[in-house]
Amino acid sequence: MNLSVEGRPLDEKRLVEQAKNGDVPAYTDLVRAYQGIALRVAYLVLGDALEAEDATQVAFMKAYQALGRFRTGAEFRPWLLRIVRNEALNRRRSAGRRAGLALKVASDPVLGDAAPSPETVVVRGDDRRQLLEALEQLPTGLREVIEYRYFLGLSEAETARALGTATGTVKSRSARAIERLRHLTKGIDDG
Repeated sequence: MNLSVEGRPLDEKRLVEQAKNGDVPAYTDLVRAYQGIALRVAYLVLGDALEAEDATQVAFMKAYQALGRFRTGAEFRPWLLRIVRNEALNRRRSAGRRAGLALKVASDPVLGDAAPSPETVVVRGDDRRQLLEALEQLPTGLREVIEYRYFLGLSEAETARALGTATGTVKSRSARAIERLRHLTKGIDDG
């Protein structure tokens, strides 16, 4: 994975080792490199931007404190995202509420030079809402796999490490989740 901050390439393994030895600027570079995806993970769990920001900040502090326990040679991103996810889950549980999935789904790119018709925009918006509502109906284990794989763009292996499960479990949960989403969204036009 090519890691960079403000356009300059970074060596993750070197930064992690430096941070483990107390180099705060090295850890700051890691935070800058991963703050976007960490915030998205927290948001997927909490559904609230301010709560997600707070959870992410606390998770980064906890990760810094836990660096001594980070296994040399392991991948930092899945380890960090697991801490973020756990912090967000703890916040959700302690607040006594179940946060619904409220994702900001980007507009479809305009194909060619022609803008889509108003009818197309409305139908696509309805389709997105229906898909997100169906996603909320999935059990947590299935929903998280879809969120990590498709909304965050993690590989199967990264998803497995971030969720603390086996790669085979990610594959089977993905297949089950997609099948259930198909069933729940039968009305969505495929083309």
